[in-house]
Amino acid sequence: MSTLLQALWPLFALIIGGYLLRRRDFPSAEFWPGAERINYFLLFPALLFNSLATAPLDNPALPRLAGAVLLALGLAWVGLLLFKRLRGWPAARFGAITQGLLRFNTYLGLAAVGTLMGPDGLAMAALMLALMVPTVNVMSVWALTAERGVSLRGLLLPIVKNPLILACVAGVLYNLAGFGLPGGSDRLLGLLAAASLPLGLLCVGAALKPQELGGEVPALAWNSGLRLLAMPLLAWTVAWALHLPVQESQLLILFFALPTAPTAYVLTRQLGGDGHLMAGIITLQTLLAAASLPLIMTAL
Repeated sequence: MSTLLQALWPLFALIIGGYLLRRRDFPSAEFWPGAERINYFLLFPALLFNSLATAPLDNPALPRLAGAVLLALGLAWVGLLLFKRLRGWPAARFGAITQGLLRFNTYLGLAAVGTLMGPDGLAMAALMLALMVPTVNVMSVWALTAERGVSLRGLLLPIVKNPLILACVAGVLYNLAGFGLPGGSDRLLGLLAAASLPLGLLCVGAALKPQELGGEVPALAWNSGLRLLAMPLLAWTVAWALHLPVQESQLLILFFALPTAPTAYVLTRQLGGDGHLMAGIITLQTLLAAASLPLIMTAL
């Protein structure tokens, strides 16, 4: 437990630091949206591309992990659809609840994997993202637009334009081409990647909205409980049923134990979802994950 805490507390310290800096308007209120954009469109894609361009794509663990990810997400999706029918949730509310359960904080996830599992785990996690990010985005867009309908173009456009997905695809294709990273380009990508995770965690903290925690306490509580406890239990069950090796099981469970993604708020607002509920879910899950994530990883 102490080893895990030593590995994870600096990550949450950066999140808290981002929140405190934003509250004091340092360096300025305009800084944080720009920081989020440069990280989302440049630094984080560089990290994903760098990890995938040199990853061993013939790793026998990849098909097993892909199957486990799709099975776990599929089971969670079926459960959500059943509850939507039973509770009669409108799309605005269902979209926020869906993202609270299915989306995950990629900055925190890759930072934790890099700390706990090293470069090999990071490369495998990047390959997981290449599958999970588009799948979860399609589910999220559909959940937010189910009532008014959405065209195939409207469903796929946010996926095709997503810089994280584009970086994953480019990294895999570059790897398969066998060019390598010559002439110091690996160093350049490494520098960009090194800046991504600390800045990303600061931006996660800056995006927290404690004022949005009121008024939806029951929904926030059960949604956070399902995401931070039930989803990793589901991942453990899938890993056990598929007989995944230890490291692959840990990687799968870790990603299903992460709090939801801060970018879920942007998508919710763009597609007419319940922004108040979504902001509260993001804030509460991120705060609770400081306690739940070390406990889940210790239980492994």
